[in-house]
Amino acid sequence: MELADTLASIGESATLGRIFPRLPAAAAQLLGPGDDAAVIAAPDGRFVVTTDMMIHGPDFRLAWSTGHDLGWKAAATNLADVAAMGAVPTALVVAIAAPAHTEVAFLEAIADGLREGCAAMAPGCGVVGGDLSVSATLTIAVTAFGDLEGRAPVTRAGARPGDVVAVSGPLGASATALALLFAEGVHEGEPHRETTDRLRAREGAALAAQLAPTPPIADGPRAALAGATAMIDLSDGLALDARRVAAASGVAIDLDTASAGSREALVGGEDHSLLATFPAGTRLPGGFRAIGVVREGSGVLVGGHLFDALGGWDPYLAWDGQRG
Repeated sequence: MELADTLASIGESATLGRIFPRLPAAAAQLLGPGDDAAVIAAPDGRFVVTTDMMIHGPDFRLAWSTGHDLGWKAAATNLADVAAMGAVPTALVVAIAAPAHTEVAFLEAIADGLREGCAAMAPGCGVVGGDLSVSATLTIAVTAFGDLEGRAPVTRAGARPGDVVAVSGPLGASATALALLFAEGVHEGEPHRETTDRLRAREGAALAAQLAPTPPIADGPRAALAGATAMIDLSDGLALDARRVAAASGVAIDLDTASAGSREALVGGEDHSLLATFPAGTRLPGGFRAIGVVREGSGVLVGGHLFDALGGWDPYLAWDGQRG
């Protein structure tokens, strides 16, 4: 049986030679992968920039995620942060550190996920460079850039009493999927690939909310055009992220009891939906739906009552120390 190529068997240069053709080109790139740095057009004269890491253990489990899943999710999590500023994603820089025994085909699958994720969520955005190194722990680090197209950035600090609180995207779907994986994607108490594959065959659409989410990226710029006063990517949970908007804006966020949904929707993370506030009477753009109102005060309320329960994603508190 012919052995699969690994990072150790073919080395960095040959691996990059196989990955580069699979990566998406960025419409804004003036010089792409292959040099010491990329050159990206910035017609606005400004750009937004964000970065995010995904680490085997706290952020994903290889018993659950395919290489394609990881590439797609790495794109989604960063594209959502750009969109939350009201910007249009233009380019990604991707760095991967992987064990030497990792099969090159796995990295090719990550590249395919990046390409297809960008095409689905942010056409025109592409990968313009990055780095490849070795590590005992698989780590994917992405830096994303975005174009404000002449608009002011939408920050967390602009919500005002009387504004409508709205969300675009699901609430709690990712946490529900993760709970399902921990409940049924295991064998003898540990995450297990074969068990997960059977679960994926049965619950693939539901699991996608966690393994390969599709945030409403285009609704970020739409919200900015509609006059959004504040916005945030719901990466760490509705209550926790709404509390961040409330603190930055010096207001209280009062969520409707019915609209906020279950406790899992309030404290579960990784939906990567967009939470925004709009002046009263604004016609909500795209997929946004009203779920509350901004009031004077502080903190997060649900149905007028203070919601101060701990919850949401904190890597220093929520990780169980396992990989799988």
